[in-house]
Amino acid sequence: MIIYEATKKQFMDHVTEDTIAVKIYETFVERIGRTSKSEINAWNNSMNYMYKVLNTNEIPDDITVAIEFRIPATSMRVDFILTGLDENNASAVIIIELKQWSELNLVEDEDGIIQTVYNRKKTTHPSYQAWSYAKTITDYNEAVQDRAISIYPCAYLHNYIRSENDPLTNDIYQQYLDSAPVFTKGDALKLRGFIATYIRKSDRKKVLYLIEHGKIKPSKSLQDALINMLEGNEEFTMIEEQKVVYESAVRMAKEAVRHGRKKVLIVEGGPGTGKSVLGINLLVKFTSLEFVSQYVTKNSAPREVYAKQLQKNYKKSYINNLFKGSGVFYEALPNEFDTLIVDEAHRLNEKSGLFKNKGENQIMEIIRAAKFSVFFIDEHQRVSLSDIGNKSEIERFAQFFDAEVQVMQLESQFRCNGSDGFLAWVDDLLDIRKTANADGVDFDYDLQLIDNPNELRELIFEKNRIKNKARIVAGYCWDWVTESKNNENIYDIVIEEHDFKMSWNLGNSTTWAIDSGSVEQVGCIHTSQGLEFDYVGVIIGADLRYKNDQVITDPFKRAKTDKSLSGFKAMYKKKPAEALLQADQIIRNTYRTLLTRGMKGCYIYCADPGLQMYLKQRIRKSKFIYELSSSTAPIAAESREMYGKE
Repeated sequence: MIIYEATKKQFMDHVTEDTIAVKIYETFVERIGRTSKSEINAWNNSMNYMYKVLNTNEIPDDITVAIEFRIPATSMRVDFILTGLDENNASAVIIIELKQWSELNLVEDEDGIIQTVYNRKKTTHPSYQAWSYAKTITDYNEAVQDRAISIYPCAYLHNYIRSENDPLTNDIYQQYLDSAPVFTKGDALKLRGFIATYIRKSDRKKVLYLIEHGKIKPSKSLQDALINMLEGNEEFTMIEEQKVVYESAVRMAKEAVRHGRKKVLIVEGGPGTGKSVLGINLLVKFTSLEFVSQYVTKNSAPREVYAKQLQKNYKKSYINNLFKGSGVFYEALPNEFDTLIVDEAHRLNEKSGLFKNKGENQIMEIIRAAKFSVFFIDEHQRVSLSDIGNKSEIERFAQFFDAEVQVMQLESQFRCNGSDGFLAWVDDLLDIRKTANADGVDFDYDLQLIDNPNELRELIFEKNRIKNKARIVAGYCWDWVTESKNNENIYDIVIEEHDFKMSWNLGNSTTWAIDSGSVEQVGCIHTSQGLEFDYVGVIIGADLRYKNDQVITDPFKRAKTDKSLSGFKAMYKKKPAEALLQADQIIRNTYRTLLTRGMKGCYIYCADPGLQMYLKQRIRKSKFIYELSSSTAPIAAESREMYGKE
């Protein structure tokens, strides 16, 4: 979709008449919706600079100009495009990423990332952005692949004045600067020369038409790269029930894409049932079938981790467009995607955008956007008041779009040493569901109640030395202290009676689960949900306590910086009973998720002494029953009768 399209002469006239921003804005409102005043000002500012660049006879008046082009099957927007023919009559496209920035900071430990000065936000380097747009068009547009259309990306920061040892052109960005040169204030003539090198005459808008309307499919090189990434990668090996669901999903996708009937697959499964492994395998398979596919999660942590695990010897940028957040489909056209694979579907929201003011409903938008969509869901992992993902809502919107729905279950447990008993124990402990085998923990699984958080930390440090697969997580009962990010003497999580101090994972939240050094920091629900470790240490905060012979929750003990219960206090004033009920479910689900992250072991410390004592009794009882059941069944039965209930 293109917001503005004209010849160079028409563009120059619109800038001269001071109507260019108005024309862009009017079409933008018509096709997308209203935008901010700052973006309108940016259009005015940047287009005047582009007028200066193009104001030469070296660049023909009848070449094509396009502004605000959304690349099909993505949420990417290209600021400025020029198309035409080179001196050999070959088709050429120039992509220009326009920036208003006047300052930025270097980010040394993350590939292709810079930090803006005005709001301290991390974002991709302008050259990376321009390069990624060109690469995405090449990877997904059949016309570009087959007709040898050359794309030349660059970036133009017209307000930016370079300095000595300038961060914008630091050597760590060289590979992207080589692919997409950057122009700054005073470089208008250099950018003009760059354009004139590649575009010498008009193509009568043919290339722009092919880019906008060409058939969308993944390139052969992308297909081959994904298959090579998956081969031999043990992280994504499927077994048993996963394979059954996989084959059903592939069959449904083929039918939906080839015969036009929209289909939806709902896959239910608890912790450790291999939902994510299955999702990644489906992403690779669908791409190999030339289906336009994406792997979708609300939280960035799971998709960043899986992308990093999948890439092996490739740069993550090579497959970056395959992994998306759940809030980008409100602009998507109906059936724009062949398949969308939605992991952690229980975390979907109603509205999208930073201020929850975009779109209507993420479930609806995903089903509308894809011919085939698969939702992996565990409703007991809803951990925020804004989470709306549930089976009935998916079925409701599928029916609205006349989509065929199939529901499948994954039950084989790969987490917790295959122990259904431990998962049942956790559910019973948290009063999420009553289980017949509430004390049936398989103690090949390393379950320990630790009286001192320092000891818990040392145990996790020791286990992490094996394969970097042990982490400490905690309930969200301690504020994120902004100063702790830059001051190693300031800590977020402080337990004074044990002189215990640690910080949240402020620096590397997206790949904290697999980065080296992350064991030194504590993860929260948002950085660990959907991921797994060999061993997990769980610090249970004051929002979960034991009182009057039952485990209770206290939402008022949550940290002020916690967004999971955003809106709770307002709801509590109007409907206190409903607010407490919803918050209670969120807190219990949060600890269920944290306690089931470890595949081989879980170490627990409770801030509440009553809960600490109760858990100690529960674990002692479970171990006693397990030891008896391992010797003789009759004694085991007798022991259960002796113990009865706590």
